[in-house]
Amino acid sequence: MLVTNNEVLVPAMKNGYAVGAFNISNLESLQAIVEAALEERSPLIIAATPSTIKYAGLDNIVLLVRNAAKRLPLPASLHLDHGKDLETVKKCVDAGFTSVMIDGSHLKFEENVAITRKAVEIAHEKGVSVEAELGRLAGIEETAVEEREAFLTDPEAARRFVEETGVDALAVAIGTSHGAYKFKGEPKLDFERLKAIRRNLDIPLVLHGASSVPQHIIEKATRYGAKLKGAKGIPEEHIKKAISLGISKINIDTDLRLAFTAAVRETLTVSPEIFDPRKILGPARQAMKEVVKSKMRLFGSSNKA
Repeated sequence: MLVTNNEVLVPAMKNGYAVGAFNISNLESLQAIVEAALEERSPLIIAATPSTIKYAGLDNIVLLVRNAAKRLPLPASLHLDHGKDLETVKKCVDAGFTSVMIDGSHLKFEENVAITRKAVEIAHEKGVSVEAELGRLAGIEETAVEEREAFLTDPEAARRFVEETGVDALAVAIGTSHGAYKFKGEPKLDFERLKAIRRNLDIPLVLHGASSVPQHIIEKATRYGAKLKGAKGIPEEHIKKAISLGISKINIDTDLRLAFTAAVRETLTVSPEIFDPRKILGPARQAMKEVVKSKMRLFGSSNKA
């Protein structure tokens, strides 16, 4: 059944676990995510970016997810990830998304407040929950103090932002970054900042850029021709600590892409005679499913639905 992110995240916030928001790119990724949730008995957030919507079609995504949700005896939401403008937010709300993110993190504070407030008005009118972002995901290793403060989420600004917008969940910047190349040296996350943000807010907090980039997947992909030198993600112990300090939603996309790529490369290399797309994409779907299941266990959401 499809519900809003509030119905998924508030219980997580109150009970000290996190729910994964897993990005879909095609039918196989959706199947992998749904099957993993069923087997782990985990609440679920199915996320689609504007680029995915452009690739697959808005109506196609909604129909596929709604059909999959019919056999889910657990709470799941359909979430717009990183919506950049109000037009996209409105289209997704009208099409049947149950949660939307408006990403004004690149804007000045007051501009971010203004666009987020409008997104909240559009979404709440239809009973849809809203996530926003304050701060920018750029990593913090070897960064000057002034630059670091400019990028990361200010706890007092976060309190003001939520009060002025009425947003339901807030993505915070504490040193993570998008993609497979998050750190050159040792990972550094600002946990003290996260503690302060949590003290100031009573809504679910979100961590973007949190893929762990498992090295066994990197090694497999590299073995079969991928060029991923230097790929490095967030250590699992850092994820656990972030959850213990108040993170309730964690976005995962890169790890799914890496698993998919490694499996496809292996199949095409080991069995070059195969030309049936189902035999190529089937192993990739299974690889993504295993990643999702491992994340649900890591986040503590298994057996919570």
